[in-house]
Amino acid sequence: MALSSSLLFSSTPTTAVTKTTAVHFINVGQGDGSYVHTNSGDDMIIDAGNKDGSDVVAYLKKQKVKDIDVMIATHPDADHIGGLDEVLKAFKIKTVYAPKVSHTSIAYKEFLAAVKREGLKIKTATKGVKVPLKGASATFVAPVKTYSKSDLNDWSAVLRLVHGKKSFLFTGDAEFKSETDMINSKQNLQANVLKVGHHGAKTSSSSSFLKKVKPQYAVISVGKNHYGHPTNEVLNRLKPAKILRTDQKGSIVFTTNGSTLTVKTEKK
Repeated sequence: MALSSSLLFSSTPTTAVTKTTAVHFINVGQGDGSYVHTNSGDDMIIDAGNKDGSDVVAYLKKQKVKDIDVMIATHPDADHIGGLDEVLKAFKIKTVYAPKVSHTSIAYKEFLAAVKREGLKIKTATKGVKVPLKGASATFVAPVKTYSKSDLNDWSAVLRLVHGKKSFLFTGDAEFKSETDMINSKQNLQANVLKVGHHGAKTSSSSSFLKKVKPQYAVISVGKNHYGHPTNEVLNRLKPAKILRTDQKGSIVFTTNGSTLTVKTEKK
């Protein structure tokens, strides 16, 4: 009998599986950086701010991240991929995705060099590609087409993440052209939480796009800037969603069990 009870107890897992998925919009100033921890324990990073990635590395270490299953570089702009080389250096990364567009900037060259140094190859982020993430469904909904190289923002990898009945849309810097192509491609773009495109620039977040997304929350990743981000036009278009800005709230963390959604902010 003693043997059968010990067998019974040994079959119980020693660590409980997390039942919630957490989505962190990290306060990286004027840039983008998001971190996802799924209910099955997978970790994903989408962009990592500008130039110095030490803030993002410190943030991930605070979350007790050991390795990263998926890294996404939405597009070559420095305020999105600038810190990814440091994340690659600090953590073991399993898979890297980026759209098939290149750039000659130092930030982009450093990112490519860091990927190569880690012995990784970049997988193409494009419409319909499913990301291997346990505990949540993640699919790229853009780029739908190829764009001109002078149009780096429209090349942005746009990811839709779903856990149960709750969904998130990470748009990078996608602008009107990309948004129209997403709408015309007849994909499901609905999201409870929208990472607002291009830091709230007036050339993103069209009324027709927002009508398809129907966000309950609109997160603007923004810092001090001379571009006028976020613009009043976009702030008006985003109503009636609840707008949360990293320059006002610090890092913003959503948690969902698939049926409910909670949010907390962490002002530095």
